[in-house]
Amino acid sequence: MRPPMIDPQRAPSSLLAGYRGGGGYDECVADDGRPRPHWAPVLHALDALGGDELAQRHREARRLLREHGATYNVYEDPQAIERLWPLDPVPLLLTSAEWQAIEHGLVQRAELLELVLADLYGPQALVRRGLLPPEVVFAHAGFARPCVGVAPAGGRHLALYAADLARLPGGGRCVLGDRSQAPSGVGYALENRVVLSRILPSVFRNAHAHRLPPFLRRVRATLAALAPAGGDDPQIVLLTPGPGSETFFEQALLAGELGCTLAQGDDLTVRDQRLWLRTLDGLQAVDVVLRRVDGAFCDPLELRPDSLLGAPGLLQAVRAGHVAVLNPLGSSAVENPGLMPFLPALARALLGEELALPSVPTWWCGDPQSRAYVLEHLPELVVKPIDPHASRVTAFGDELSAADLDALRAQIEWRPDAFVGQERVALSTVPVWAGGALEARASVLRGFLVADRDGYAVMPGGLCRVAPSPSTLMVSNQQGGVSKDVWVLASEPEPEVGVLVPATHPLLVERGGQDVPGRVADNLFWIGRYAERAEATARVLREALNRVLDGDAAPRDAHRAALLRAVTWVTGTFPGFAGAGAAERAAVPDGELRGLLFDRARVGGARFNLEALARAARAVRDRLSTDTWRVLTAMQRALADGASLEAAPERIEQLLLLLAAFGGLSADSMSRGQRWRFLEIGRRLERGLGVVNLLRGLCPPGTDIAAVPWEALLAVADASITYRRRYRATADAGAVLDLLIDDESNPRSLAYQLLQLDALLDGLTAGAGTPGAAREAVRAARGELRHPGPTTGRALDHGLDDTLQRIGAALGVAADALAAAYFSRGDRPQQLVRVA
Repeated sequence: MRPPMIDPQRAPSSLLAGYRGGGGYDECVADDGRPRPHWAPVLHALDALGGDELAQRHREARRLLREHGATYNVYEDPQAIERLWPLDPVPLLLTSAEWQAIEHGLVQRAELLELVLADLYGPQALVRRGLLPPEVVFAHAGFARPCVGVAPAGGRHLALYAADLARLPGGGRCVLGDRSQAPSGVGYALENRVVLSRILPSVFRNAHAHRLPPFLRRVRATLAALAPAGGDDPQIVLLTPGPGSETFFEQALLAGELGCTLAQGDDLTVRDQRLWLRTLDGLQAVDVVLRRVDGAFCDPLELRPDSLLGAPGLLQAVRAGHVAVLNPLGSSAVENPGLMPFLPALARALLGEELALPSVPTWWCGDPQSRAYVLEHLPELVVKPIDPHASRVTAFGDELSAADLDALRAQIEWRPDAFVGQERVALSTVPVWAGGALEARASVLRGFLVADRDGYAVMPGGLCRVAPSPSTLMVSNQQGGVSKDVWVLASEPEPEVGVLVPATHPLLVERGGQDVPGRVADNLFWIGRYAERAEATARVLREALNRVLDGDAAPRDAHRAALLRAVTWVTGTFPGFAGAGAAERAAVPDGELRGLLFDRARVGGARFNLEALARAARAVRDRLSTDTWRVLTAMQRALADGASLEAAPERIEQLLLLLAAFGGLSADSMSRGQRWRFLEIGRRLERGLGVVNLLRGLCPPGTDIAAVPWEALLAVADASITYRRRYRATADAGAVLDLLIDDESNPRSLAYQLLQLDALLDGLTAGAGTPGAAREAVRAARGELRHPGPTTGRALDHGLDDTLQRIGAALGVAADALAAAYFSRGDRPQQLVRVA
């Protein structure tokens, strides 16, 4: 008798050798241990790569994520506030048929919650009819009483919606939680797709996964359609809490993809019941706000008075119909788990349908029968407060001691309406690449929807999140969870489309679009300054290390001491090699030099400057090109892991190459608008201060000319080739100082920096401030040039140092004047600009 035929598409995969599901439903493997039919082709393609190659592709994915700056901020870990976004190289696969069922359930649920929100902020008939207990609605912090009666733009209370889905052991799905306030994850899903399609191009291409950009196009179209003023090009801002937000990378990514301006609360102001964006060109009217700030924090005037994240008066501007906010303030009222037990009845009452996508079994403790059930089964349930902002936390009954269970019972009995009990669901498992093999881990799928004129559109796939280990059932990014790309498999390839919507008519050519708030200008200014500080520090440390590591004696000892003194002057790390105890530290300089190179907490050191540069860059992530960000990310790694002093010169060379690449990108890829101007002002101002400090460190008054390492000075100032081509002789004090101070043709000279600063300040707009005081300080510094000569006999005189000191002071005045004129967050008279 012949053995039964085995379909090769369902043959066991070598990658699945030793793979065991979690005991419930496994997304990849059926009960007979064979791959599910839609998984088999992808598993065989991964098999063909082999384990070593898949591991290499995984490393490539991490490299790409690092270069893109894809991070997720972790609040509880001060040592790793920003973690690399974790992505597994094996996607989650869904068939079109099962996705259609998910899609139907998500759309129905969104429509139901839309009707619930419309009622809660309107007639409140659901409460009066007894379909919703008032304690559930009004005890939840997401219900915003000031928003009652406020009509949302476009009539939609729920323009954006997401739901966390779990697969049950029987194969069905349920909703673990609704995300109606400011759903996050779309940007991370996009990043996952970009990375996975690059590391597994043929696998992705052959799988025919549905593409994601059409969903982004719908989001963009919805944002534009909700603009109260109409028009083809509304001003849309994405309101962010700032770089400290856990999902700031995603917010910056979405702002770039959707063409929004990334704004913080102090970038906005409300005047005459309108919302305005503060920019260097004056105030620009805002039509639409895509918010990633919790609703209660968006308006300290009417909601949370202690908030610094929103714009006072925003709700009044919404009432007046002058601005649309997505999602509307108060929409988090339906994120309440206390609503879940009532949704089936609400679906029948409002939609005339049964709920297609049920919630996880939930019991509201305000109901006596439900409370009795929860108290009886407390060790088996998950107990949550209905108000997420309450001090109470989610409790897992099976993890509590007897004393803790008694305490929890007492809390429930004292305030029963504040709690729900939920069944602890056995989440479905998915294969995750870990330790050179696939292992099963619990997973949750988040689906995303956007409302348009035809109803709701669902992103095909969403975002899959996976538990951090096989033994962990909690799926949380804050606790180290992993993400997966989600492929909804189509029967044939889809055409590639972009995010931007095709123009319906010829566009009016313009060269504006700068909309640079003072906060952005401030950060760009400091990006320029810290980049220049990092370069100056690297150059002087390179020359000093050459002397320290060389070990030559006698004639070069004096030069070594001078270069070490210059290190302290350039970095500003006094006393160092220039103050009290300098001789002792110069005799054994290794500890001081290592700190200046690798200690992130050493103010003025190389790594400190790189960290400060990164912080400023993260704050304007949406304003930087992908290539620029890749260079900035690589810079952070140049000194991140420390090294011996012997290996330090190589690290410094690498850093200088990256800094040169950054300078080239900022010079060649930025349009010559206000962004570039403030970045360049920061660079020129800091380079001028760097020349001043370098010369003051190497050429103090009374120093014998022969004791100054003129050749090293030229090397640190990157002027050696210019000098040699011009003079073809050994370094002469007068010629070197002329080249570095007075020569306006030398791009590294002090005169050149002042000349450029004068021109850059002339080009600044006067809409939000005036560069007058800064320009006067720079011109005063230019008047100090033509120093009176470097020597008195064989020694340097005080004239040079006095001149340099006055120029440095003038540049400091210019920096302070710029900050007062352009970077201040306070209100001041500004020109109002209506952007067409």
